[in-house]
Amino acid sequence: MSRAWVDDAIRTIEADFNRSADTHLIPLALPGAPGITLYLKDESTHPSGSLKHRLARSLFLYGLCNGWIAEDTTIIEASSGSTAISEAYFARLLGLPFVAVMPRSTSPEKIALIEFQGGRCHLVEDPGTVYAESRRLAAETGGHYMDQFTYAERATDWRGNNNIAEAIFAQMAQEPHPVPDWVVIGAGTGGTSATIGRYIRYRRHHTRLLVVDPENSVFARFWRDRDPAITAARGSRIEGIGRPRVEPSFQPDVVDRMQEVPDAASFAALRFFSGVLGRRIGGSTGTNLIGAITVIAEMLRDGRQGSVITLLCDGGDRYACTYHDAGWLQKNGHDLAPWLERIDAFWGTGAWDAGA
Repeated sequence: MSRAWVDDAIRTIEADFNRSADTHLIPLALPGAPGITLYLKDESTHPSGSLKHRLARSLFLYGLCNGWIAEDTTIIEASSGSTAISEAYFARLLGLPFVAVMPRSTSPEKIALIEFQGGRCHLVEDPGTVYAESRRLAAETGGHYMDQFTYAERATDWRGNNNIAEAIFAQMAQEPHPVPDWVVIGAGTGGTSATIGRYIRYRRHHTRLLVVDPENSVFARFWRDRDPAITAARGSRIEGIGRPRVEPSFQPDVVDRMQEVPDAASFAALRFFSGVLGRRIGGSTGTNLIGAITVIAEMLRDGRQGSVITLLCDGGDRYACTYHDAGWLQKNGHDLAPWLERIDAFWGTGAWDAGA
């Protein structure tokens, strides 16, 4: 392996990072919740368009520094879309071939973005086979399987080095309530929740971490029952979060609380807050917002003021033909009306009826 090439590859990735300012932290004043501010960490503004840009950068650096990636290595990844888009971005930056192994149900917009970055999409019918198929392709090509689901929690330096947790708390420093009561996120690999949960403890903040889990995902059940053998019959419809098996990177002991969120609630929050923000947001952001609404309503009932932070994971244009399409929602049996009524009531009064 050429150390000179590896040195140049790391320098190229670091230069790309230096060209990008950190993502914005957007305050959202809630009419029905005086004294509480909801902040959205807008990860959609990364060069590859999502929160997964941070993970992809860390995984490439981890692979390079471990000697797993050389100048002729084919990069293979199992992904529901956004990680693959970000990894395809970095693979193109380094001149490396990239193959994304994804469920066939992945949105066509995401597939197009991977191909735009020069990647190739290898689609499988059963989401549960993406792991084995990725290993097979890596062996067949002599490539490197990035395996985000194993390495996400260790590839990022959770103590600092401008990880997402350090960035959030630095940006909050001048706000009325600089240390948030809650950070609300979803789990896909488990890497982001591990980073934030560890950082909160390392810095001795009073902040608590809520991880939201969509339908057909096993993380909430695993957090509750601690059975690593739990599986789901099919994958989550909320791309980017939720898994049909317990992923190695998910660290349950740094999570203070988990909340299961119905898909219809996620899609309703996506629609409502897209209207508030004046632009489309993705499905995982909708799931995050249901969790944020829940803890804000609890703070109001307890008479507490403060701040809550969640992530705007990616933009909604990636889901124009699915989550933002009324025909797709109807075809898949999602009735948003009851949830939209509840969210609208919360927006105006702070009262939250989580429903059945």
